[in-house]
Amino acid sequence: MSALSRITLVFIVLLLAASVAAADFEKGVAAYDRGDYATALREWRPLAKQGDAIAQFNLGTLYNKGRGVPQDFKKAVKWYRKAAEQGDAKAQYNLGIIYDNGQDVPQDYEEAAKWYRKAAEQGDVRAQYNLGVMYGQGHGVLLNYIKAHMWFNLAAANGHKLAIKGKDIAANILSSADVSKAQAMAREWIKKFEERKRK
Repeated sequence: MSALSRITLVFIVLLLAASVAAADFEKGVAAYDRGDYATALREWRPLAKQGDAIAQFNLGTLYNKGRGVPQDFKKAVKWYRKAAEQGDAKAQYNLGIIYDNGQDVPQDYEEAAKWYRKAAEQGDVRAQYNLGVMYGQGHGVLLNYIKAHMWFNLAAANGHKLAIKGKDIAANILSSADVSKAQAMAREWIKKFEERKRK
């Protein structure tokens, strides 16, 4: 068999494997949508073990909500962390929530802020709002109303209703110069975010 034939064969095998994995993932989605969480778990677990970030996030959600498995925040954290470390913003946000609330893990505001920031930097509106709250309360980060206003401003611009109130509260505490600074920071963040999206 020539080298070209071997490469072609390997490519075909990989393509077929990817097709099977996609079909299994979709079977899991269909099962989840109809409330058959045990089948969703069965379809997603092998994919998650192979490193599929979305399947890992989905397993984390099953354990977090106790769907098809007993509710187990430690297992949820395990799977969310695997997905989050691959850059999954929803998993990062959910880890932030778990550490913020101390759900079967020690409450750790610094760890929560770390994961909220990672998700917020990817444009997750809920994480942007929660990071604003953390800056406004000094939980896990240094108290900083300018940064709180900036994150609330970003979340509000993306339709988060509570962020509008948070932004107004921070604005009432800040001087007009500090509000202007926070607004400039938000504009700069948006500019950089748009540049990253284009790459």
